[in-house]
Amino acid sequence: MHIIERLCPALFLLVPQFATPLTGQQTGGRPVTIEDQFAIKDVSDPRISPDGKWVAYVVSQKDLEEDLNQSDVWMTSWDGATTVQLTHTKKESESDPGWSPDGKYLAFLSDREDENEASQLWLLNTAGGEAERLTDGKNGIESFAWAPDGKRMVFVIEDGDSVEVGGTDTTHKETPKPIVVDRYYFKEDYTGYLGRKRAHLYLFDVATRITTQLTSGDHNESLPSWSPDGKSIAFVSKGAEDWDRNDNYDVYVVDATPGATPRQLTTFEGPDAEPDWESPPAWSPDGKQIAYLQGGPLKLIYYAGHKVAVIPAAGGTPKILTGTLDRNTDLLRWSADGNTLLFLVEDDRTQYLASMPAAGGSIKKLLSGRSAVTEYSAAGNGRTAVLWEDPSKPAEIYAVEDGKTRQLSHQNDSLLATLKMGKTEEISVKSKDGTTINGFMVLPPDYEPGKKYPTILRLHGGPVSQFPLDFNFMFQVFAANGYVVVATNPRGSSGRGEKFSLVIYADWGNKDVEDVLAGVNYTVAKGISDPDHLGVGGWSYGGILTNYVIASDTRFKAAVSGAGSSDIFAGYGTDMYVREYDAELGPPWKSTEVYLKLSYPFLHADRIKTPTLFMAGQKDFNVPLLNSEQMYQALRTLGIPTQLIIYPNQYHGISKPSYVKDRLERYVAWYDKYLK
Repeated sequence: MHIIERLCPALFLLVPQFATPLTGQQTGGRPVTIEDQFAIKDVSDPRISPDGKWVAYVVSQKDLEEDLNQSDVWMTSWDGATTVQLTHTKKESESDPGWSPDGKYLAFLSDREDENEASQLWLLNTAGGEAERLTDGKNGIESFAWAPDGKRMVFVIEDGDSVEVGGTDTTHKETPKPIVVDRYYFKEDYTGYLGRKRAHLYLFDVATRITTQLTSGDHNESLPSWSPDGKSIAFVSKGAEDWDRNDNYDVYVVDATPGATPRQLTTFEGPDAEPDWESPPAWSPDGKQIAYLQGGPLKLIYYAGHKVAVIPAAGGTPKILTGTLDRNTDLLRWSADGNTLLFLVEDDRTQYLASMPAAGGSIKKLLSGRSAVTEYSAAGNGRTAVLWEDPSKPAEIYAVEDGKTRQLSHQNDSLLATLKMGKTEEISVKSKDGTTINGFMVLPPDYEPGKKYPTILRLHGGPVSQFPLDFNFMFQVFAANGYVVVATNPRGSSGRGEKFSLVIYADWGNKDVEDVLAGVNYTVAKGISDPDHLGVGGWSYGGILTNYVIASDTRFKAAVSGAGSSDIFAGYGTDMYVREYDAELGPPWKSTEVYLKLSYPFLHADRIKTPTLFMAGQKDFNVPLLNSEQMYQALRTLGIPTQLIIYPNQYHGISKPSYVKDRLERYVAWYDKYLK
């Protein structure tokens, strides 16, 4: 398709398949305010005790007064009668709770009392008393796992060097050393310039507190998992000679003895148990098999789905168990008897807990309803706890019993009782070529049928991601300020299968633009949205897609483009995705026409008429600041109302509470200025 065809406004009206109410409007309470985000508590990391009597978890909160994010470890009894806050630090944080095999101790990571602000291992006797610090390594601990005997642990520790860049601190008296770059993949968001930094496995003796290096070499190891007999550890690494050029992860096994040589278990030319999936290789209870997640061919990068696979621990041919599912699977675990595999399934706005026979067979959905289960933990006695949420309620810990959930944590109940939420409805529409596109519509709390409302089309990042059935605070803030929010999952999104994602492969800003416009065309046709008061916005690929939308359709009167890009030539070598460029687009000197086609919002910026607010983190190596600077400069040159907001010392995700507040305030102010 030629660029000029793609730039024509989409004025067609689309007929919906259905609109389904999901969560009802609350009759009492007040609308959500921006300040409420500092009262909301984020619950995560459920960890059920070995006997199933307790569930430990992490509670995080944004502290605006101290301008930091803080987290503590809590636990709740299985019957829900008793809840205990285990850590009480004010400025430091605790995370990653892990029960000892006998259930007497809870280990966790914390940066408290560490001069380098590195995460160290702490141990707490759950019967009472203060937590005890067990490590003091300079680089801290990335993750840990208990050995079955409870006497040892395995750590993932980074060594070597990396250099952060982009700070504003000028107080150092010593002149920094030159940054030497000699890697193919040489930069990463949050980390900086990578240098020779590597992550390896270390053994830790709990009694003596001696740490001994287990693996070494010029590569990284992650996701360690102990064999049931405690003699071996499975982990994930890239051992190939050109490992820095691709994501060909494999599962390895090494004896839990210093000096042992790792043994490569999988040989698939694609990712096996990629670290970003955060699902370690899982040993069967008898130690004879290892289950893991397998991705797709390297050429498909993140567009490929994750499948459940099982391979003999001694080596052999893997068996793919979910090859016909065509949905992403995640967080793979064995049942205690070894007969069943548990995992999460991502499916069209939902994510649910499922099981299947370990030998293969039909997949069983363990929880009903339209919701999102994002984490879970299972005990040996068959008890399972999940992290569950829907659009009306932030995530909390729930017990799973007979296919139903019973709430265990109540961190946000008191706040929610005072609030009045906007109603969320699932919508399904037809795109320009007849493809069904699914998403959501959030209505103002005091929505009046028949009244037309200013509307914000919200676009998700990824691009291979989705708007799930979770609690979205930003949507509720927009709704409380009188906006209808439309959020669709266009082609390129996950949750609808691999082919659905691959439609935008090397063809960004084409079908996905048509698909997101389908959602707002639907609400206009239904008389819900005012066609003269439409806004659009997103972050990351959502910002990229925003730029494509406003370069394709001039109906939008306001846009917010966060951490986006439009000059695709400028991305190559300046962001952290060189491997993805090579796989999907090819290098720009070989694929010049493709780069030109995908850069149309920048190269045809004169087609844009929408006042646009650009935002970015100063130290973002994911989608670097220069991309937003380019688009800001283009619109400023053209006389289109625009602003560029740069958040100092922030990465791709804006995390500092005062900046989080500032960003949302600017969102609302920008839309109010041009849509009201």
